[in-house]
Amino acid sequence: MTWMIYGAYGYTGELVAQYAKERGKQPLLAGRNETKLKAVADRLELPYRVVDLNDKQGLTAALKDVELVVHCAGPFEVTAQPMIDACLQTQTHYLDITGELAVFELAHSHDAEAKKAGVVLCPGVGFDVIPTDCVAAQLKQKLPDATALKLGFESLSRMSRGTAKTSVRRLGEGGAVRRSGTIVNVPLAYRTQRVDFGNGEKLAMTIPWGDVSTAFYTTGIPDIEVYIPASPNLVKRLKRMNYFRWLLRFNWVKNMLEKKIEQQPAGPNEEQLEKAITYVWGEARNAEGKVVTVREKVMNGYKLTSRGAVDVALHVISNKPEGGYFTPANLCGAELIDRYRIKD
Repeated sequence: MTWMIYGAYGYTGELVAQYAKERGKQPLLAGRNETKLKAVADRLELPYRVVDLNDKQGLTAALKDVELVVHCAGPFEVTAQPMIDACLQTQTHYLDITGELAVFELAHSHDAEAKKAGVVLCPGVGFDVIPTDCVAAQLKQKLPDATALKLGFESLSRMSRGTAKTSVRRLGEGGAVRRSGTIVNVPLAYRTQRVDFGNGEKLAMTIPWGDVSTAFYTTGIPDIEVYIPASPNLVKRLKRMNYFRWLLRFNWVKNMLEKKIEQQPAGPNEEQLEKAITYVWGEARNAEGKVVTVREKVMNGYKLTSRGAVDVALHVISNKPEGGYFTPANLCGAELIDRYRIKD
């Protein structure tokens, strides 16, 4: 049996493949573009397999001898469903590196099927979900009766093209928070507050990030918001955008914006991967008003993702957990963040 990295020639997928190679592992690389895939496979001296997610029979055949897939080909709102379906059919464990809210809910909706098939479904095995999920678990341990949870992060490096495209695709849907256990759609830049993520206090705004989903399944805390730093001008622009964001739901508008993103660099350069750090913050509050705060400093998000995806894959292969839906902290424990923490 072997394990597969699908989308291995994308910016992050290649980082995952490279780290696996550095660990002395021999994953099977996969994707739909043979020219790009072969170039990465040849450079890393790893086996590869060409398969398109739209080819259901071909995908099922490609996974029959595969124990686990690390799915790295976004946008995951489009690509996750066919890969999850194929994994459930072939009893192949499924991991991905998404941060997309809808994908976590999609994977969770397959929990019963995954348990029956003995398949682990664990999306979000990278940044930001690994560190924020671990922070959420820490806060739950410190304040077991918490009723509200706020999470956030400050990244000091640029986005990859894939992450930028994902953010653009979500703009038309607005923001999202969790209230009384239910995900609620809200306007863009719905709430703002001053937050010290670990690098000094600054203005921050809510975003519809995956933790609105995952932190609930990790902690059971019913009210959840996620924040990132934002300039006053950005907050104003997003609030104005609420009046016409319906336009951003049209595919032709999304495609136009994605073409502009294609002109940007693929992602952080080598120096940024090594030097740019990330600050993670979380705050839990109970009904009596008691507040507990946790701050962590971790490696660059893309570097963390390359390591997290491989670490969680090897954890599943070695420990053979029972099937079902998992968050990273539920699967590997809150101590998973210890591998990526930067010490002063």
